[in-house]
Amino acid sequence: MNTITHAFVLGAGLGRRLRPLTEDFPKPLIPIFQKPLITFALDHLIDAGVERFVINTHKQAELFENSFCDNEYQGHSVTLVHEPDLLETGGGIKNAERYLANDLFLTYSGDILTDVPLQPLIDEHFRRGNDVTLALRETGLASEVALRAHRVVDIANRYGIAGNLDFANIAVWNSNVFQQIPPRRKISFIPIVADWIGKGGKIGGLVMNDGKWFNIGSRAEYLDVHRTIIRERWTPYYVRTRDWPERVAKSAIVDSSAQLRGCSIVGENCQVGADAILEDTILWAGAQIASKSQLHGCIVRSQKKVSGIHRDSDI
Repeated sequence: MNTITHAFVLGAGLGRRLRPLTEDFPKPLIPIFQKPLITFALDHLIDAGVERFVINTHKQAELFENSFCDNEYQGHSVTLVHEPDLLETGGGIKNAERYLANDLFLTYSGDILTDVPLQPLIDEHFRRGNDVTLALRETGLASEVALRAHRVVDIANRYGIAGNLDFANIAVWNSNVFQQIPPRRKISFIPIVADWIGKGGKIGGLVMNDGKWFNIGSRAEYLDVHRTIIRERWTPYYVRTRDWPERVAKSAIVDSSAQLRGCSIVGENCQVGADAILEDTILWAGAQIASKSQLHGCIVRSQKKVSGIHRDSDI
């Protein structure tokens, strides 16, 4: 079986569309049923054979350091590479060159949640002898990638060829990519790959429409992934965490007279008072809800105290 042992996981995004939620955490660390979002990417990659991770950071880098304080995750090496100035995807890859330059590696965005199988993408890369192989998907979100006979022939309409596929935020790269990216420059990988096509680079792609794929870029998408997990009883096949998903954390204290309705989730060390009503509401760790409060469609951030009636609010 073809294997790739190194991965670059992108953790440096600003998460502007998720504000104010991303005032507490960088987007890759926001909790999904008490489990940090980026750890799904790591679990997925471990299942595919990855042994060593490089994660770039920018905003609130100290929170990544706390999360991976021993430079490891589940017994696998984690190297954090800080970007004082945000470098975007291409610049971020170049900035991690010293850790990745000697081998094939996968890239994986730390703010998606998916269970698409990774082995077919890895096998496609080896089979075609590509320089890069992009995971592609018909998402309805964008259509920047044109794929013809297993080759990406255009991206972002650089060469006037219409695309109908979206990049699914996962890719396999040969180390010769580092020769294509200028050093110390803020740049997306999109123009890098587009230029490489024009130079005769072997840019492949694989359409991966199976499985679920969530790009958690907005409040609505954050709530929707929780609803889907509950409604469909969906657990990604690679998650080994016992008792996940857990709707009410074991350390939470919920009064017996409180009502939890719909898609309501109570995080670690939360307190919910007497006669409180939570409907389609998510509480992050340490949130405290006063007695007789009513929250409908709300997200309560870590350690916040709430009383009264609130609807569709981030508190």
